Order: sequence, then structure tokens, then C-alpha cells
Amino acid sequence: MARNHAVRDRKDCWALLLAAGDGRRLIELTTTRKGLTVPKQFCSLRRGPSLLQSALRRAAGLTSSDRICAVVSADHRKWWNEQLESLPAENIFIQPRNRGTANGILFPLLNILQRDPDARILLLPSDHHVRDEDTLAESISVAVTRSQPLAPGIVLMGLQPRNPDPELGYIVPGPDRGGGYREVEQFVEKPPAPVARQLIDRGALWNAFIIAADAPALLKLFERRSPDIVVALSEIISAPANDLSRGQRLFELYEALPTRDFSRQILPGHEPHLRVLPVPECGWSDLGTPRRVAEVLRELEDDRTPLRSHGSGQARYLSLAAQHERVHRGFSL
Repeated sequence: MARNHAVRDRKDCWALLLAAGDGRRLIELTTTRKGLTVPKQFCSLRRGPSLLQSALRRAAGLTSSDRICAVVSADHRKWWNEQLESLPAENIFIQPRNRGTANGILFPLLNILQRDPDARILLLPSDHHVRDEDTLAESISVAVTRSQPLAPGIVLMGLQPRNPDPELGYIVPGPDRGGGYREVEQFVEKPPAPVARQLIDRGALWNAFIIAADAPALLKLFERRSPDIVVALSEIISAPANDLSRGQRLFELYEALPTRDFSRQILPGHEPHLRVLPVPECGWSDLGTPRRVAEVLRELEDDRTPLRSHGSGQARYLSLAAQHERVHRGFSL
């Protein structure tokens, strides 16, 4: 991936890898023959690096390692502990349990704000595949650096749809506001295929859940939707590091927290405060279902695109490709 040194040299740019999900929709492919289920982000697409490691490399093209963070689940420690060893320990935010993407963003957001009140944060899912990394990186760089004088505080990456997929979220863009940014007219989550086709005909884009945002602007979205949760988490995070009750208080809060989805329960209604940046075709997939995994594998076979090497450890992770063969073609691992 091409590195954008203009971004990397800025001290306010942070990358937050979202790595706490359980990946239940893909459980058919992420469960081994012995019954062990490995969350998708800790698997490899083929027999190479894990998806999380690919996301780490994506982030490293935009900022330095001391400003790359990850939010993870305590239950997944046996998988992320080694894969995130390149990050400073204070950059790994451990949730007692997964309580949805909204809480999974708010928890590290408050921690980063405490360290850098002016942070510009890139929210980056850790379980996606991108065929053309350079194309995506160029668009992300535009959004992160706020290259236009009046660039918006919160920018969503909108991917060009390849088909009317009813299992993805869509962003309907509004008028052009300059610099490539469009207004956000509407969010539509997982519409039926005929509706998805109508949305695409209107110019709708896939919501990749890749977001560049000024941290204070992002926090305001949560304060409007979940002020009580913001206050409760803030009180725990602002406690002194030597407060021995801090961990227990966080555990108890997470036991009581409702599961909240960022796309469904935080973003809708905030359209006037958001912009979308259309991203040229880059071969993006969230690998969210066995069908979408199969589609990506077919594309890789058709264009003979090699996976880039990430050094040693080339067959250490559960391979979604091998699992797909075992499940759907009767092959053994």
C-alpha cells in the first residue's frame, strides 16, 4: 500500500481498529471440525495473514504505530494477544464483553479524547477484504486529512455497489458539497433486493463502516443518542489509573449496558452533520456471509490476484478459503 506521509506526519491522526465482533453470520465457515469458533477478524482469507493483520497494515499506511489503537473483547484474548503485539498496551482497549458497535466505538473514543482532545480518528473495521488497497488508501487520506478548507467533521466512505446486495447497508448521497464530498440524504440498512436495486439506480453507495471523524464531533453523536452511557463510561475512564475499582466498575457497567448498533441507532437522524465520500471501485467486501466469501474467492481466481505477503507465519490462521472448500465441496482440511 502506498504510504501517505502527509497524513503520517500529522500528530492528530489516529486509527481505531474495530476488532471486538463475534462474526456470528459467518459461523458456518469460522467453526473448525473440532467445534472451535474463531471470530472472522482472526482468520485469514486464504493461507496468509489474518484479516486483522491486513487491517493493521492498512492503518500503518496512514499513521504511526503509537496512534494505532484497537478495541477488542476480553473473551477473544487468545486470538488478539499475539496479533496485536506490535501495538502499545495502552492502545488496546479491552471490553469485558461485546455490546455492539456503538459501545465498541464509544469506549475507545473516550479514551483517545482523554489523550488527545483534538484527535482526528479513522474508524477501520478489522474483518474486511480489499483487493485494491491503494485506491481505498487514497480516498481515506482525503477524508482523514480534511484536504478542503471547509471539509466536514465526519466523513463516511461510500463504496460503489457491484450488485444489489440485500445484506449490506446503503448510503443515499445528496448534493455535491465540493472536494468530492456529498451530503448524506438517507441510510437504508439491509433492504430487500428490489429496493436495493432502486437505491443503486438513485446513486446509493455501500456503507463500508469506514469513517473519518473529528473525535469531538463523533462524541456529539453519542451525547445526543446515549447521554447516560457517555456519562457512565466517562466517569470510569477519567478515574485515576491506580484506582483498583476501575476494572470492576467497567465490568459491572458492561453487564448492564444494552447492545447498541452504531449504524442503526446512532447515525440515523444525524444526516445533516455527515458527509459521504464516494470511493472508486476497489474490490471491497465485508466478507459478512458465506456467499460473499465465495464471491471474493471467485474474483481472486478469475483475475489471478495474488495476496501480498506479510512475512512469516503464512499458514498459522484458520483459512476461510479452506473452510469454504471443506463445508461446500466436502474437502478435508
